[in-house]
Amino acid sequence: MARVYDPGQLRTFLAVAQTLSFTQAARRLGVRQSTVSQHVRRLEEAAGRQLFTRDTHSVELTGDGEAMLGFARTILDAHERAAAFFTGTRLRGRLRFGASEDFVLTRLPEILETFRRDHPEVDLELTVELSGTLHERLEAGRLDLVLAKRRTGGTHGELVWQDALTWIGASQLRLDPDRPVPLIVYPPPGITRARALEVLEAHGRAWRIACTSGSLSGLVAAARAGLGVMAHSRGLIPPGLVPVPNRAGLPELGDVDFVLLHGRRAGARHGTREPADALAAAILAGVDRLQRPADGTH
Repeated sequence: MARVYDPGQLRTFLAVAQTLSFTQAARRLGVRQSTVSQHVRRLEEAAGRQLFTRDTHSVELTGDGEAMLGFARTILDAHERAAAFFTGTRLRGRLRFGASEDFVLTRLPEILETFRRDHPEVDLELTVELSGTLHERLEAGRLDLVLAKRRTGGTHGELVWQDALTWIGASQLRLDPDRPVPLIVYPPPGITRARALEVLEAHGRAWRIACTSGSLSGLVAAARAGLGVMAHSRGLIPPGLVPVPNRAGLPELGDVDFVLLHGRRAGARHGTREPADALAAAILAGVDRLQRPADGTH
């Protein structure tokens, strides 16, 4: 007997798989946590397999859960295409989307390619910039949707995921504890730049700017060359770089949030709310792809 998988349950499954939290999944979907638990239980019953291992402290995907990730995206994609075809709804308009430099080396281009294929009548304009700059442009009405970092504890935007910041550098790099920390940083108003300087100042650790670049590729090249260390999301460490060992004595950097932000004024003026919502939904459905580099090595 063929098994039928409910799209609503699959969306809930994806939200849990991406956040590894029933609480955060409920918040993202705007439902009660009991509803999330019920959807997951029913999907596991339909599959006849356990998709998550969970206790009071953690949630993890099982091997079958990892397999369900790909199937869930495929099923939901087909479901949405069919719905759009038979209702005759086609998105149109111009969508100005901003993504922070953090996503240059991830699989965001795959998500954007799928969006363009599904919505060919949406004129998508992409801006890649520092998170701080994207926030400013969104506020000025120059962007309609932004995927960027925000400081932990902020309330603006829809939380996509939270990650730890860590110091990274070349594997052969050795820091001299008696000399200022050589920093590889974005220019202002970079969020990771500000965090790095704040924690070093707070711990009385001397520092110097060894390299400044507005592009992630430039920073990565400098770090691979051994010019210094950079603050970066632990889940998005570029290939060829590694976390700086604890023995280096660098202070903890804390966490950072990745969020989606809508431009309210721009959406109302240009009629881009529906395209922005569609792209936001595609990004949320592909969060696990954003947390892996394009070459699949991480």
